[in-house]
Amino acid sequence: MDRREFCKTLTAGLVLPAAAWTAAPASKLVVVRNASPAELVRKAVQALGGMSQFVKKGQTVLLKPNIGWDRSPEQAANTNPEAVAEVVKMCLEAGASYVRVLDRTCNQAQRCYSRSGIEKAAAAAGAQVRHIIDSRFKEVQLPQGVLLKSWPLYRDVLEADVFINMPVAKHHSISQYTLGFKNIMGVMGGDRGSIHNKFMTKIVDINSAVKPTLTIIDAYRVMLRNGPTGGSLADVAEKKTVIAGVDRVAVDAYGMTLFGVKPEQVEYLRLAFERGLGQLDLSRVSIEEINS
Repeated sequence: MDRREFCKTLTAGLVLPAAAWTAAPASKLVVVRNASPAELVRKAVQALGGMSQFVKKGQTVLLKPNIGWDRSPEQAANTNPEAVAEVVKMCLEAGASYVRVLDRTCNQAQRCYSRSGIEKAAAAAGAQVRHIIDSRFKEVQLPQGVLLKSWPLYRDVLEADVFINMPVAKHHSISQYTLGFKNIMGVMGGDRGSIHNKFMTKIVDINSAVKPTLTIIDAYRVMLRNGPTGGSLADVAEKKTVIAGVDRVAVDAYGMTLFGVKPEQVEYLRLAFERGLGQLDLSRVSIEEINS
């Protein structure tokens, strides 16, 4: 399943095994602020070298936003539809044979796909918008799993040439915050609720087998409280920000700063870092910040 002085303060005092430092790859993040959702994602990907760095002509793309909730874009429970549509367009411009958009929703799927605005926007941009079909889950071995040794995962994410993970940044009652790692639950089959016991280890187990080519965090609107469902606009802050990068640990680590949280305080990120899935220390990450 293989696929192709602020930050220093945040990570001050971080002590982890020396082996973990060497295991983490060199990382670059792009953070873009103060533009429309579509402009934010386009500028972020361009700063990473353009979508052609990630999508080659004829390749298939699985784009996984958060479509889990029967909420409007203003409520920030799902990924921004304008941002999703722009990523679809960029993939097709790069020559993708198709871009497929899907998620295993928590509320009723038809309502989530419609009310989120993602179904309409992504389809208009040229995507194949698909609902989850139970028969398309496949039991996958997790050789790096600590607590989970196998789990049913969606075939589309396993078979696509390129997997783009596109979560929305928001509070979560169980995991504290939901960003890229948590968004992978949308391609899990089975009893997802069972992983909430010892969640921090289990979500890293799943992520050891599902490896995004690119992670783009939509933080145009951020749900600060009462996640993951929200509902009240009082819980939402307009940050007008997108964070993008190949290193999913670093992307989520920076995402935590939107909530005023030090990345090393988040258990799943520490565990992912220790397993060599990415870089947690943001002082060791090349961060390009663009204010539009």
